[in-house]
Amino acid sequence: MMKTININSRVILVLCVVNLGVWCYGEADYNDAAPMEEGEKTALYTAIQGFVGNWWNGSDLYPDPCGWTPVQGVSCDLFDGLWYVTALSIGPILDNYLDCAPIVEFRPQLFELKHLKSLTFFSCFVSPHKHPISIPSKNWEKLAGNLETLEFRSNPGLIGKVPSSFGSLIRLQSLVLLENGLTGELPRNVGNLTKLKRLVFAANWFYGRIPDTLGGLNELLILDLSRNLLSGSLPLTLGGLNSLLKLDLSNNQLAGSLPTAMCHMKNLTLLDLRNNKFSGGLTKSLQEMYSLGEMALSNNPIGGDLQGLEWNSLQNLVVLDLSNTGLTGEIPESIAELKRLRFLGLRGNRLTGNLSPKLATLPCVSALYLDGNNLTGELMFSERFYGKMGSRFRAWNNPNLCYPDGLVSTGHAPYGVKPCQQEVTLVEAHTNSKLGDGNYNQNSHLMVSLGFSSYVNGGFWSFYLVQVVTMAQLLSCFL
Repeated sequence: MMKTININSRVILVLCVVNLGVWCYGEADYNDAAPMEEGEKTALYTAIQGFVGNWWNGSDLYPDPCGWTPVQGVSCDLFDGLWYVTALSIGPILDNYLDCAPIVEFRPQLFELKHLKSLTFFSCFVSPHKHPISIPSKNWEKLAGNLETLEFRSNPGLIGKVPSSFGSLIRLQSLVLLENGLTGELPRNVGNLTKLKRLVFAANWFYGRIPDTLGGLNELLILDLSRNLLSGSLPLTLGGLNSLLKLDLSNNQLAGSLPTAMCHMKNLTLLDLRNNKFSGGLTKSLQEMYSLGEMALSNNPIGGDLQGLEWNSLQNLVVLDLSNTGLTGEIPESIAELKRLRFLGLRGNRLTGNLSPKLATLPCVSALYLDGNNLTGELMFSERFYGKMGSRFRAWNNPNLCYPDGLVSTGHAPYGVKPCQQEVTLVEAHTNSKLGDGNYNQNSHLMVSLGFSSYVNGGFWSFYLVQVVTMAQLLSCFL
């Protein structure tokens, strides 16, 4: 809590028991401490009672919430020699917190706290069925002069729409509506809040399109609209968010192609578009987002292939998740040049071709999920690699993928991947005849890769050949 206390020079005594290191005692003239403005105190107490109940009267606070025994969640500052409230947090955030009553109300006195900079409600409105409540639609303009932070977190009983009057809070730097029961479309006039650095509307029931007005929030660092029912395509104006560090639109119903204008987000470190309906392939503009540390596009019918992007330009990538995106073609070797990569998810696609052994040389990789594709050939990874990765290497459900039998011990073999089969070959030596012409050389030599060898006469040749081939076929079923 920020306080500036003017203590008169008439400090009577300061005694410190330094040698014993037990305690220090100080005494001052408390009468010189500044008082809380009386109208401010009345408005604060009335507003708090609306949330915690009329039983609360602040009687245990001396001399007031800004004095020597403050209540957690209330912060003050001096203006013209008087205390005014600058921050109010309602809910179980800190010790000695202001816990909400089952039935709450927003009282108009809340909007009389004219120096309020921060207003937070955490787990305060918790009953969506018995005691639902909506955000007041009026009076927010009274706080427009100073309010910088407005947050409603984990309030399932908070229902209704976002008031359009939020658009008047032009000094807001943080607007967080997280895990509530709010619904309706996102208000377009949020685009008026040009000082916003954080905008979080996640985990509500918002629907409709993302307003193109959000593209004018040039100072925005975090945009999180995840876990809603938003639909439609991404507005092209989002490419104008040049300062953006985090973009999370996951778990919605967004569709269309990934806009090429995303390449202008040069500072973006997190791009999370999981669990939507995006299509149209991976735009090449992704390779120009050099600051990206996490790219999560899984569970979208994006389609296309991986070959069109220069993956080695994204040297800051730590997480790359393209699972279940309908990708085809081969995995480019340029992915193996991402030296910071820790997680690579390509499962559930239609990828083909051989796996480059260079993937095992990624110095930081700790999870490699390649299961559920059409990869082929031999896994040319070392036993040490399999031992290090354990269950975090997943390559099962690739029917034509195998690992070299004998080069990897059973204990470190990749789970769900079969050992490669040894081929069975037939070599006929010392013969001048062809099969089927009835003139077999009685001294012909039959060599089989299984280790059988025999000199047989012409009458026994055909029977023995059939038996060996049949045996090889049977053995292949058990390998």
